Amino acid sequence: MTPTEIARVEDYLRRTFANSRIGITPPAKRGAPVEVKLGSEFIGVLHRDEEEGEVSYSLLISILEEDLPPASAVDKDKK
Repeated sequence: MTPTEIARVEDYLRRTFANSRIGITPPAKRGAPVEVKLGSEFIGVLHRDEEEGEVSYSLLISILEEDLPPASAVDKDKK
């Protein structure tokens, strides 16, 4: 992705989620993943797709089980 594309997607994500802490880090080398962070916390990877001349961007967010709150904390909130 070009620096302009990265800046445009970053601006879109910041406006959509009302969070100026969202940042997209250009890859250090060509072909490496484009990382998306919330502050200093890695939250996902951004991919550029082009099909039949149409461009789209996919954000894959991975959530580690170890980062989730305990199930008991979530269950009591639902009652």
